[in-house]
This record gives sequence, structure tokens and C-alpha cells, in this order.
Amino acid sequence: MSGSGTAANASVGQPTLPGQRRSSGAARAATGHQAVREAWVVLRQRVAGLGDDDFAGPSKLPGWTRGHVVSHLARNADALVNLLTWARTGIEHAAYASRADRDADIEAGADRLPQVIREDLYAACDRFHTAITRLGDSDWDNKIMHPSGRWFPAAEVPELALFEAWNHMVDLDAGVTFDDVPVAHLDRLLDLAVRPHRARTDGESLRLAANLPDGRQRTWELAIATPSSSRELSGSSTAVLGWLTGRGDGTDLVGTPPELAAWG
Repeated sequence: MSGSGTAANASVGQPTLPGQRRSSGAARAATGHQAVREAWVVLRQRVAGLGDDDFAGPSKLPGWTRGHVVSHLARNADALVNLLTWARTGIEHAAYASRADRDADIEAGADRLPQVIREDLYAACDRFHTAITRLGDSDWDNKIMHPSGRWFPAAEVPELALFEAWNHMVDLDAGVTFDDVPVAHLDRLLDLAVRPHRARTDGESLRLAANLPDGRQRTWELAIATPSSSRELSGSSTAVLGWLTGRGDGTDLVGTPPELAAWG
């Protein structure tokens, strides 16, 4: 999310010379960055359209106001900048100093004046765009650590930003639903949403199918901790995404969905 600055319009990393091909990591990051910019245009419009009194109103996340959600998005953008710095320099730079520090920053941020909350988000997103442009092609293959303890390539960072953007725009309760997510973004969001259940080594087996608006169907074999009477679940991609992220109860899916732990 950038105003008239050039950071958001710059290409990711160093330019590719004639005859050279971008690494798969750099190409993935560039595509992800473009998707983030598209999502953040919508986010900026929604945040700008909130009245000052709306920031103190409840979001869809229990215990959080809209001010909490916007402050979280700003601090998350800064956390991702830290990870990009780690990837670029090779020096460990954790996303957050600690979970307690993260939570305290969000709480403090939610109590600020609405205009300060807005401008903080815009500035944090600009810092993210600038950080992306500083990475060279080879940097995107460097491994960094997610706050959960998972190691992953830096090329996934833009996708994490995209996931945060769309999920928390839904949480703002400001007119955005998963039906507003462009088809081109849905694959990335679904891949991230199913990851915890594909990584599990124990639990009940569940086949999940998502029908995308372009006619494709994607399927996954998941391991679910909570037993279910159904071995298969299916539905629209947006219904599947809502259920996986804890932003839908799964009643619009075919089959009986088991209870899942809520996403952040």
C-alpha cells in the first residue's frame, strides 16, 4: 500500500539482465508482491472509508476493535520487513521480539487517534514495499524462520502478507468478504490455509475439495485432530477458505466439518 511513492511500483530485487532468467524464488516473490499491491489497494480504500468512530467499534475477532485489526496489520507488515532483512543480510532478524511484545504493540496501537492508526498502516506498508525492492534475485531462496518456528524460503513472504491482508479485511467487518478475493489470489490463500493440516503427522484423515470460480477443483488430504463423521468435505473455494481460517462455520460445505482451532 503506497501513495504516490515509487517503492510500490518498483520491480522486486535487482533487474534481470538480457539473456538471464529469474530464479524461481525471485519470480514467485514478484508475482506475490503484485498480488499484495492489489490487495492493499482494497485495504487502503476500506480503512480510509472508516469513520473515526468506527475504529472503536467491534471487529469480527473476539475482543478486538477495528483499531486492533488495523494496528495488527501495520505491525505484521513491519514483522515481515524484519524477515526480509534477515533474508537479505543473513543476520537473524526475528519477526517479533516476543509474542508479548507483539500483543502489547497492538493493544497500544488500538488506542491511538484514528488518523494516526491509518497513517501508521500506510507507512508500514510502504516500508514493506521498500524492503522487497532491496532483495536481489538470489536472496529470495534464503531460509528464514516463521514465528511458529517453521523455516521457509523468503519467496513466501509476499504470500504471507497477502494472507494477512485478505483475512483481516474480512475481520474488519467493513464490507469485504472472501467473495471479494480475486480468483488469482485464491490459490495462494488456500495453500497457506491448508498448510497446518497437511503438516500434521497424526489425526483423522480428511479429503477436502475446493471448487474455484474458474471451474477448477483443488483437493488435499488433511490430517485433522478432531474426529469427524465425514471423510470428505467439499464446497466453494471461499467457503473452504472461511472454514479453514476460522472465519466460517462450515455449514455451507458438503459433509460434516470437524471443529478446527482458530487462526490468528
